[in-house]
Amino acid sequence: QVQLVESGGGLVQVGSSLRLSCKASGFTLDYYAIGWFRQAPGKEREGVSCISSDEFTSHYPTYYVDSVKGRFTISRDNAKNTVYLEMNNVKLEDTAIYYCAAPIASRCSDSYYSPDGYDYWGQGTQVTVSS
Repeated sequence: QVQLVESGGGLVQVGSSLRLSCKASGFTLDYYAIGWFRQAPGKEREGVSCISSDEFTSHYPTYYVDSVKGRFTISRDNAKNTVYLEMNNVKLEDTAIYYCAAPIASRCSDSYYSPDGYDYWGQGTQVTVSS
């Protein structure tokens, strides 16, 4: 059974850091891209970042939306079947439920920020940024 489980969310202050984890089970993460999304109250789910996989070169291209570029870093540890989202210098507008998701593909698509292209989703982890 394919499963993605997010963890690491919590209550943090503006300007601080947080690391989210996305642990996969039921499939080998090595062959799949993973995306991170977030959904704030009353808003649509939006893409945050995506990391591709390449079993041959171990080169993992990463992609970020403008609102998090330079502050968030996505990475993967295939040995642990886990993808991370390092969040630095968080802002109030980063408050949301964060989800990881996997497409049935090894590469992030050109529309990696759209939820439509993803087949498996985790349940989410809440991140709340306070002033």
